[in-house]
Amino acid sequence: MDDPLSARRIVLGVSGSIAAYKAVDLASKLAQAGASVETVLTAAALQFVTPLSFQSVTGLAAYTDAELWGAQAHVLHIGLGQHADLLVIAPATAQTMAKLANGLADNLLSLTALAARCPIVIAPAMDAGMFAHPATQNNLRILEERGVVTLGPEEGHLASGLVAKGRMSEPWDILEHVRYLLSRGGPLHGRKIVVTAGGTQERLDPVRFLTNRSTGKQGKALARAALEAGAEVVLIATPIVDRAPAGVALVRVRTAAQMADAVLEAADEADALIMAAAVADFRPVLEADHKIKKASGLSELPLERTTDILSAIAELRKQSGFPRVVVGFAAETEDLLDNARNKLRDKGLDFIAANDVSGVDTGFAADTNRVTLLDAAGGQESLPLLDKLQVAREIVDRLVGWLTGGEESGT
Repeated sequence: MDDPLSARRIVLGVSGSIAAYKAVDLASKLAQAGASVETVLTAAALQFVTPLSFQSVTGLAAYTDAELWGAQAHVLHIGLGQHADLLVIAPATAQTMAKLANGLADNLLSLTALAARCPIVIAPAMDAGMFAHPATQNNLRILEERGVVTLGPEEGHLASGLVAKGRMSEPWDILEHVRYLLSRGGPLHGRKIVVTAGGTQERLDPVRFLTNRSTGKQGKALARAALEAGAEVVLIATPIVDRAPAGVALVRVRTAAQMADAVLEAADEADALIMAAAVADFRPVLEADHKIKKASGLSELPLERTTDILSAIAELRKQSGFPRVVVGFAAETEDLLDNARNKLRDKGLDFIAANDVSGVDTGFAADTNRVTLLDAAGGQESLPLLDKLQVAREIVDRLVGWLTGGEESGT
């Protein structure tokens, strides 16, 4: 499975704002993700950035109003608008938004927007008072009613010196939303996928808790891969996971008990559950109301078992048939395949990803992973060392097969 941006044609419109410098970074990120990026700059944008900057990071043409009156004047905006998969205008100034809302077409960018037959995304950037002005808000309402997607603006430091709402969204955030928009209609369209990520935290006292070394990187990558395949994704994550990919519904939990409650609720009528979180097997029997002082001593720490989430899910499946597919992870330090097969059988999983977390390049904090995929029918496939997003895409590819009637295990 490829990045949704791969081989997609993006037209990037840049209007006159100091935030135009961010558009160069956005163009670079889009191109690095595999998109073909053509840029259209307004006359005002040329006061802040140059066409050469965009050509240098995209390898493709950057157009200005000068081309509007050239040999291709009667077809350039038509070609740009009708052949694009997405038109992104970042930054979008109050002037540009007013033109789009009222159908004005006096420059190459506004002509391209009128000719566009693809979704349009705008990232407004202007001073707070300009954005809050009734005229701008009315234009924004008109655009959104027509289906234009608005990203931002954000609170932040503005060129006027104010700290207020008007700052253009960061290129990374725009990239994330673009990726989400282009992933709709994928092979998992209309499917609900629940993913868990991160290590749970079991409270010992107000300042200490028991946890593990999980970073949530693999779970977060799985949420992204499922999203890229077109699914509606719920990510149930612990505090170690800083943020979710754009378009993912994030549910925050801390303890194993909270994780269990959230998973059981989200798994109802879910097409698949991917249980990548490192859930604590034990928690303290008692939680101290105050910090345990060193002087008081702690000769023992009684523990009790936490809820076995996968066993609870197995019971749910018997009653309701949901989730349709359950994928587990076996993070082991010894007897990897034997332990994984036992977990696969005992928890009633459809398949499991077994990985040895004792390696430097496959441990919890690593950006890479090496897994062996085992399925309930006895299939086994060992994947080479891959980055965690690639691992996630391999797993989701097999999930697509399960849910759409292809080869069940992909092995």
